[in-house]
Amino acid sequence: MEIVELEPSVSADGRTVVFLLSARGRDLECAVTREALEQHFWLQGDADEERVLKTFADGRKRITALAERKMLARPGEKIVLTTGDFAARG
Repeated sequence: MEIVELEPSVSADGRTVVFLLSARGRDLECAVTREALEQHFWLQGDADEERVLKTFADGRKRITALAERKMLARPGEKIVLTTGDFAARG
């Protein structure tokens, strides 16, 4: 059986980057807000979709680490990372 991993993508409304997190044998759809990318990963406000995805890729390790921690703290909840999540970590 072939498993296809979803590539990160910009949501239809452009407000989030949606990505798949695989942990403990299950896949969970997660998102990080564009505002968080602008505030904590230096994304320019007028960036196009390609630039948004590049910024996500550059910060992917930090973003997924935070998503994993949030998933462990709140199992079963949808994971949406916001500016506050990154600010709380310094």
